[in-house]
Amino acid sequence: MDSHEATKQQKGAAPDLEELARIAVDCGYHLHKALGPGLLETVYEVLMVEAIKERGLAVERQVFVPIRYNGIVIDNAFRADLIIENQLIIELKSTEQNSPVHGKQLLTYLRLMDLSLGLLMNFGMYGFTDGVKRVANNYYRPLQK
Repeated sequence: MDSHEATKQQKGAAPDLEELARIAVDCGYHLHKALGPGLLETVYEVLMVEAIKERGLAVERQVFVPIRYNGIVIDNAFRADLIIENQLIIELKSTEQNSPVHGKQLLTYLRLMDLSLGLLMNFGMYGFTDGVKRVANNYYRPLQK
C-alpha cells in the first residue's frame, strides 16, 4: 500500500501535523516537477487543492480569517491561501525569490488563528525545495521514536 492509499484509509483519524506537512510538501513537489516554476499563483493553488483532496484530506481555499483587537472585529482581515484539516496553513507564492516578509506574514496568520505550523511554498523558484519554508508558532517537532 502506498502513502496515497494509507492516507485515504484513515478517514476516521486525521493525520498528525507532521504527516499533514509531509503530504503537503509531497503534493507541492510533484506539482512543481510536472509544471515547473513561474505560473500564476492561482494555478498552483487550484491544483494543490485537488492534489490534497486526492490524498483524502480536507482542504479549504482562500479562507477569510477575522481579526479581533480592542473590541473591534474585522471579519475579512486576511485570507489564508490553503488550510488543511483545520490545522496547517499553506501560504503560496510564485515569485523569483523568497522575501522575508512572506515568512513574517505567515507567522502572523498562525498567531491570529492560534495554529502551530504553516508552510510557505514559493512555486516561482527554479527548485521546489528552495522555495519551501516551515514557519512555526510555539511548535516543536515531536521526537522520532
